[in-house]
Amino acid sequence: MKECDCCSADSAATGKMACQVAAAGPDQTIPICPVTGYKGKRVDTIMVKAMLGVSLTALRDVDYFFCADSNCPVVYFSEDKTQTFTTADIRERVFQKEHEADDIFVCYCFRHTPRDIRKELSATGASTVPDRISAGIKAGQCGCDVRNPQGTCCLGNVNLVVKRLQSA
Repeated sequence: MKECDCCSADSAATGKMACQVAAAGPDQTIPICPVTGYKGKRVDTIMVKAMLGVSLTALRDVDYFFCADSNCPVVYFSEDKTQTFTTADIRERVFQKEHEADDIFVCYCFRHTPRDIRKELSATGASTVPDRISAGIKAGQCGCDVRNPQGTCCLGNVNLVVKRLQSA
């Protein structure tokens, strides 16, 4: 199980999530997406509820996992792999599923897109988006745990987009 304080002042200062990973015991298996076999990441059910664009009666009392595979339409799957929610079932477009799109949110709390980052890079040669997100985290304005479909901090994704666009 992973416990993250993704929106802490420490993670804002470093640009990294402050995570502690507990080792899986011998009888525990890593959940994998039933469509692609991609390793899933546990997400809080409250976040799944916030993201679903379908009736919440579809939810069961099971653990759900996020599939980040960009080649897979599944966003969330149940631990027993009998239930999936695809991009068509989600209220937000999912960055991991459309990571090359210029108009998708890479930061859901402060609404930054790759297009925003590209414009700033073109105008100034640098991006202040990671610093502005860090400032918002420090100010207690972050809600990645319920706004970001992956259920964790976006700074890693934002930093990857900045690096990708700087090298382009």
